[in-house]
Amino acid sequence: MEIELVQRWVEQAVLGLGLCPFAGEPWHAGRVRLTVSEATSEQQLLDDLRVEVATLDETDPQILETTLLIIPTLLRCFEDYNQFLDLADELCETHGWTGRFQIASFHPDYQFAGTKPGDPENLTNRSPYPLLHVLRESTVSRALEEHPNPDQIPSTNIATLRALSDERRREIFGHYPTT
Repeated sequence: MEIELVQRWVEQAVLGLGLCPFAGEPWHAGRVRLTVSEATSEQQLLDDLRVEVATLDETDPQILETTLLIIPTLLRCFEDYNQFLDLADELCETHGWTGRFQIASFHPDYQFAGTKPGDPENLTNRSPYPLLHVLRESTVSRALEEHPNPDQIPSTNIATLRALSDERRREIFGHYPTT
């Protein structure tokens, strides 16, 4: 069920709304791995994350480009999730992955600093479950170089989300499990 819900989110929100202009090609080519962590402790989650980054590191990007690690049982509180991101960064540093991989963060209750919980811009990083999106730095760099105006992506996304009716926002984002 978790994978199906995340797939629907990718297709409706990320791709459907064009929130990530770089996601379509690897998604449609089948180079995005979705995997569920059944971790019940932060250490187990770090172990799962280590396996996922190592798998990407050992796999040709033409076969596997990126991973979405779905976390249905842990880090349901956004503050706990945010604190865990420091541990995830430490893991990458310890294994020499800093500068080669980065982790993008998504959470059902994602909230940017300086925003209110209901502000539409928070939806850019809201997902059905806490997620750790492991990206290759080389892919991110290449995508940004090829995009005509990467600095405009955040403001374009915010405008897209603000332009949606409340009903449409609920259709796309309102079916997530509650925390």
